[in-house]
Amino acid sequence: MKATRFYEVGKPITIEDVPEPEVGPTDVLVKISGAGVCHSDLHVIDGEVGVKQKPITLGHENAGIVEKVGSMVTEVVPGDGVAIFGAWGCGVCKLCERQEENLCQNPIYPGVMVDGGWAEKLLVQHPRNLVKLNGLDPVIAAPLTDAALTPYRAVKKVVPKLGPGKRLGIIGVGGLGHMAIQIAKALTPATQLFAIDVSEEKLTMAKELGAHHTIDGKSDDVGAELKALTDGEGLDAVVDFVGNDATLKNAAASAAIGSKIVVVGIAGGTLPYSFWKLPLECEVTSSIWGSRSELKEVLELARLGLITPHIETQPLEAINDVLTRLHEGKVQGRVVLTP
Repeated sequence: MKATRFYEVGKPITIEDVPEPEVGPTDVLVKISGAGVCHSDLHVIDGEVGVKQKPITLGHENAGIVEKVGSMVTEVVPGDGVAIFGAWGCGVCKLCERQEENLCQNPIYPGVMVDGGWAEKLLVQHPRNLVKLNGLDPVIAAPLTDAALTPYRAVKKVVPKLGPGKRLGIIGVGGLGHMAIQIAKALTPATQLFAIDVSEEKLTMAKELGAHHTIDGKSDDVGAELKALTDGEGLDAVVDFVGNDATLKNAAASAAIGSKIVVVGIAGGTLPYSFWKLPLECEVTSSIWGSRSELKEVLELARLGLITPHIETQPLEAINDVLTRLHEGKVQGRVVLTP
């Protein structure tokens, strides 16, 4: 089967013929229909996140059709359309037992610890890492497994702060941020949405998706602009999908008293925290990926037509061009590889 292979930092991804994985008793072999290309993949390619093996096939946003199942698998059968939950937990720790697999202390991430889905087929360890699509297009579903699941969990964290007369800021209208706007509209439709990005094209997309206000992230004082739009009060919640020093500074400057800031982006920025550095009783937390049960909720939102990823499909052979464009910030929404 064909698969992309990452060897070393600074070297292009290659396309190679590799042996088809052997299916063990609790494994499921999935023929990949769609595999998303995520900004976090760049952290692996640039050497900021280490991988367990080299060469390795990247790709953690995957969906497709079940091709083979192990002798002990009864949950799915060949022909089933499935989304692949990417935060593979150990299944036995306390966090996994309470269905917080994304917080597992001994996780196995496809595309980082084992081969991922930028290939014709993917071996999935245990059917608990699959969710049936029930008719949803797997090409659409693939990016939902991260580009929608991650912002879904993050937005849920701030929903108690939102509602009529409340305001939510979305920093970074990329693969995750463009889904966050749709998710916020679905979960808390009376909330005013403020989108902040350095790209005019992405701010235009944010408006089209329903953002009430857009702010140029290159502005000298983003916080002052947002305060001016909110009668000097600021935002009741902010979700930062970038996470560098500049965006975290803007998040803090935009937040209202009693607000909540959720950091999702892993760009490595820091947020100075002390009693007087942030508005009174402003909470700051992080959010990583989402649980399998939350993925089911995300897929249901998609089935209802409440969220739709902005996707561009490309063949495996285009992977290096796609990564270059992603590096340059020239991808709107999500690129989905279709092996």
